Amino acid sequence: MPLRLYVEQMDAVVVDVCGDGRVRLENEEWRTPTLQEKRAIIYAATTALDDLRELVEILEANPPA
Repeated sequence: MPLRLYVEQMDAVVVDVCGDGRVRLENEEWRTPTLQEKRAIIYAATTALDDLRELVEILEANPPA
């Protein structure tokens, strides 16, 4: 599942996630995140989802002229 998620607390970008919970950070190899890293990634992803939902709501409420 390729993606790009900036995780501010880690100052890193998650670029891929494997089904077994391993992550690949930009310019790094696959690894299992620590509990603290996992929490930071989940927080960043949740915040990104909230921001994207808000963007969709704004765009849907304001159709093009």
